[in-house]
Amino acid sequence: MIERRLKQLILPRLFRGKAIVLTGPRQVGKTTLLRMLMAESDKKTLFWNCDEPDIRQKLSNPTSTQLQAETAQYELIFIDEAQRVPNIGVTLKLLIDNLPTKQIIVTGSSALQLSNSINEPLTGRKYEYDMLPFSSEELVDNHGSVEENRLLERRLVYGLYPEVVNLPGEERETLSNLVNSYLYKDIFAFQDVRKPEIVEQLLQALALQTGSEVSFNELSKLLGLNSQTVQRYIDLLEKSYIVFHLRSFSRNLRNELKKSRKIYFYDNGVRNAILGDFRPLQLRQDTGALWENFLVSERLKHNSYSLFYGKSYFWRTQQQQEVDYLEDIDGVLNTYEFKWNTAKQPKLTETFARSYPDHTFTVVNPDNYLDFVDGRI
Repeated sequence: MIERRLKQLILPRLFRGKAIVLTGPRQVGKTTLLRMLMAESDKKTLFWNCDEPDIRQKLSNPTSTQLQAETAQYELIFIDEAQRVPNIGVTLKLLIDNLPTKQIIVTGSSALQLSNSINEPLTGRKYEYDMLPFSSEELVDNHGSVEENRLLERRLVYGLYPEVVNLPGEERETLSNLVNSYLYKDIFAFQDVRKPEIVEQLLQALALQTGSEVSFNELSKLLGLNSQTVQRYIDLLEKSYIVFHLRSFSRNLRNELKKSRKIYFYDNGVRNAILGDFRPLQLRQDTGALWENFLVSERLKHNSYSLFYGKSYFWRTQQQQEVDYLEDIDGVLNTYEFKWNTAKQPKLTETFARSYPDHTFTVVNPDNYLDFVDGRI
């Protein structure tokens, strides 16, 4: 069993009078984590699986008296796939307000539905965390940095979904099933998406532009949609934990790009499955894009699990001077250039260095990437 970093965030926050809410994509191990917490706890536990119709009915519109009766003998209450329950936010509020000595832990695969249901009722009553595919940090903890370095090229092609990692040799089938069965499920179930094929075309376009600036106008022309619809679909894809974005950094310079964004995939394997391309790196023309997507997504996991409070960006000017990735932490700009080829040692563009003297600069390559993804550089 691969230990999840998120577990170390949860344990110190138990029994503080707030619910713990775990959201994230399907098939990343949220239920497995709940069952691990159950097995290791010395408290009396109750597990409600909201895929079961009778559980959904029980939790849809209960009174506080009914909830107290159902949970009387339990101290730790797990509610899995909570987005399936109508009015779950109100039910959770009743549980927390009327049973302050009990701990509620909730999972949901869809930020689309769950966040809309719980944000207002649970204001000030929850700790909320994203659970993502395995991180390189977690895998190093499990089997060491030497083995993880050996597997790096496979990680860039097949990604880090738990089933992909745990079933070597079955990566293509696993990822194809994931993309075809789960990837768009929440969008189509909870949102007014009239042309599902357009979502697939949009994802293919985004996959081909990994690491590049995304133009809503260009995408709208490509897909035959208006720009507002493209933005709405991308927002839905972000809330479904398929993609995320970085904004461009701008503070001083007139020629800095101020409203640009880059779109990344949470997982390289999902990105490659969307394109139907699992070729090894030596046969690919997009290795640089895969390397950048991998590093940015792994840094996102580290920052999420370590409660990072800075801001992440990329930087570019109209003259195409650029910084692949930067973090603004208390006014210090830590900048990074991503290079797959270890022989290349680029320098930080002088325009940026002069304009923002309070900075650091690091080239991240296969020799030092583990220091980057676990926050040591």
